[in-house]
Amino acid sequence: MGNRLSKIYTRTGDDGETGLGNGKRVAKDSQRIEVIGTVDELNCAIGRVLVHKLRDNIRECLQEVQHKLFDLGGEISIPSSQVINRDDVERLESMLNNLNSQLPPLKEFILPSGDHATADCHMARSICRRAERRLVTLARSENVGEHTQIYLNRLSDLLFVMCRTFARDDGGVEVLWCNKNRM
Repeated sequence: MGNRLSKIYTRTGDDGETGLGNGKRVAKDSQRIEVIGTVDELNCAIGRVLVHKLRDNIRECLQEVQHKLFDLGGEISIPSSQVINRDDVERLESMLNNLNSQLPPLKEFILPSGDHATADCHMARSICRRAERRLVTLARSENVGEHTQIYLNRLSDLLFVMCRTFARDDGGVEVLWCNKNRM
């Protein structure tokens, strides 16, 4: 592949618009661009998780997720395209089932805390939930791929289970929410 970005600034966005993958110009604060930006933020947060010492299978999974998130952003940038598919969702579900089977049942909500890897993963999880909410908003008015929303939903579940896994791998414990209103 040749140089795709030979010039970093183009000045074409100086007026508050940006180009989609199909060449159409849209406002930089459009719902579609908001989804793309939040997915990019999620990808950055997952990159932050990857700086930590992780199990090889988790590292490989998250690296694959980063590529899929880039694909997902591309899908959103080209209205009516569909890149994320059922197989992508099933790969997340497989990893989710594998990791979750190694954890004790959760009887209370847990607070987002723990060591650095766990806290970074909780941040990625919450950004993933926001990306999903932004996508739901977009899907109310425009077409999005049928598996894209499901992918983000499963990914947030997977990130939650990874948080629980990281807490145990580091010898830490999960901080359980204590409902002060219970008597």
